[in-house]
Amino acid sequence: MQAKWLRLGGVLLLPFAVVVGGRAASPPKINVLFIAVDDMNNDLGCYGSPVVKSPNIDQLAARGVRFDRAYCQFPLCSPSRSSLMTGLRPDTTKVFNLQYHFRKGLPDVVTIPQLFSRNGYYAARVGKIYHYGNPGDIGTSGLDDPASWQEFFNPAGMDKTSLEPDVTNFTPQRGLGSAMSFLSDGKGRDEDHTDGKVATEAIRLLEKHKDGPFFLAVGFYKPHTPYIAPKKYFDLYPLEKISIPEMPAGFVGSVPAPALSSTKPWPNFGVTREQARLTKQAYYAAISFVDAQIGRVVDALDRLGLRENTVIVFWSDHGYSLGEHGLWMKQSCFEESARVPLIIVPPGAKAGGTARVSPRLVELVDLYPTLADYAGLTPPTNLAGASLRPLLVWPDAAWDRPAFTQVERAGFPGWSVRTPRWRYTEWDEGRQGVELYDHDRDPGEMKNLGADPAQTAVVAELHALVKKNWPVRVAGGQAEGAAKKKKKAKEN
Repeated sequence: MQAKWLRLGGVLLLPFAVVVGGRAASPPKINVLFIAVDDMNNDLGCYGSPVVKSPNIDQLAARGVRFDRAYCQFPLCSPSRSSLMTGLRPDTTKVFNLQYHFRKGLPDVVTIPQLFSRNGYYAARVGKIYHYGNPGDIGTSGLDDPASWQEFFNPAGMDKTSLEPDVTNFTPQRGLGSAMSFLSDGKGRDEDHTDGKVATEAIRLLEKHKDGPFFLAVGFYKPHTPYIAPKKYFDLYPLEKISIPEMPAGFVGSVPAPALSSTKPWPNFGVTREQARLTKQAYYAAISFVDAQIGRVVDALDRLGLRENTVIVFWSDHGYSLGEHGLWMKQSCFEESARVPLIIVPPGAKAGGTARVSPRLVELVDLYPTLADYAGLTPPTNLAGASLRPLLVWPDAAWDRPAFTQVERAGFPGWSVRTPRWRYTEWDEGRQGVELYDHDRDPGEMKNLGADPAQTAVVAELHALVKKNWPVRVAGGQAEGAAKKKKKAKEN
């Protein structure tokens, strides 16, 4: 008996059984290599950045399908990761901050790795998949979900254990987990840093479980601040090549105040432009450092001959602003914060191919049904997303789903919907303002058309989508009450 693979459109699909002697051979189970990065935006070579060096992520894109319009559901670590891992939107998980755990309200929810584990897979985590205070919780399990894993590993490298006291922090009023802070390490090796240790442990597990089937989640901590990386990665980015975006005159007065309130003081947390450039240089160095660690893991997968039956998923929990709109980091509804890099490499995809790009709007909640579909598993019936498998065969296949992103402000939500042409955002159900941006003419989202009489019909149409997705106003925070909502998280 023998199983065959079906290749369609350059993608190796699930194996189909061949009948021999009246019996059908069982198709081999695919493995899943689930690679997460923390706070990475789309400033990558494969997404068109002329500055950032990301050769290993670029190679993944060349092997698989790069999604150019992928969006998180909440641009903050714990809400986004909880949503992705359960396949449910934040309104259902009730995770809107960095303290509440989704199991409090959903004790029996089945996460992605749980589904695989229940179907005979080895499921393990290395590093950050659910929320950790970064860097505060490095070396611990943080806000992990023990029910998701058979094994887990929490590496801690010299960036955490010895280098933190030497970090430069341009915003000392902020904790390192949300600060304009960095360090160029002139002595340590890649393998001595936390993400180097994550890669080393992931490689060990690949070697140990190469006979599969496995669901291996590999969670890297960079490029999250503090941006600590070996000096050779800083050397890739001469400061003269680093610039901070300018804003058009009148921009501030054209947008609702909540749209810019994620960065206080505004703009740029009050740092100088020179300090902002140094911080951005360090963020790019951290991207290149973690890119090298991803390359180590993928090279090991190939060395072990696992490419033919392993699907690779590369994702970031949310985007990241680097001075656009005067904002830094996350928790805004602008494109830089809501959009994420997402690459899926189907089993059997060959290295060195031509990148296939999907222009369709997709969401991180789509990953759960996609992986279940690939593995031939039956997922829960209440998932919010849709399988991306048709787009992995035909990246420009018909697809009419919008993407929804939300944030919380002090006592009210911001709700945003992205369609192929438009981004529409409303604050406090419109009571504190609306935004409308035409991506055909204004991809930088600099001209708010929310009050333009010529766009009344567009606003009405997009408002209807918002109301359909959020039919009842979501209360900010959780049962912990208003006091916790107002408490500023220093580690995120």
